[in-house]
Amino acid sequence: MTDPMTSQLELRSQPLFVLTAELGAPQVHEPTPSGTRKVVPVLGGSFVGERLHGEIDPAGGHDWALVRADGSLVLDVRLVLTTHDGERVLMTYSGIRTGSPEALARLAAGEPVDPHEIYFRIAPRFETGSTKYAWLNGILAIGVGERLATGPRYTIFEIL
Repeated sequence: MTDPMTSQLELRSQPLFVLTAELGAPQVHEPTPSGTRKVVPVLGGSFVGERLHGEIDPAGGHDWALVRADGSLVLDVRLVLTTHDGERVLMTYSGIRTGSPEALARLAAGEPVDPHEIYFRIAPRFETGSTKYAWLNGILAIGVGERLATGPRYTIFEIL
């Protein structure tokens, strides 16, 4: 019997694209037992990769973020990507951004924080009716994030 801890299977990935989003002002809701919900509009942005690139549709994307008591942020995002050749792709992702209390306080104050000081990961999924980009419907992806002044930037990898 093969020991599952010594299996030859390994997680492999390849770059998909880098997405940079511009966010609007959050609408903060009442605290709940899970934390404080804030709804943040995604105003636009871009994505650049070898196999696809284009813009984030400014007409409708939001992050239904939850700020936990410890300062960590749980993401729940839906946005529409428009490729350079006019195809549309729904991108949804969940994720988490956490770090030391000091790093999170600097982020909350709008100060720059070295991306190595925080754990910022997302798990995107894609949905499209485009025949050209139909392959996106059948992949899983993981993104590593950093916070810029105007919003997040994610380096996203397709999991092979």
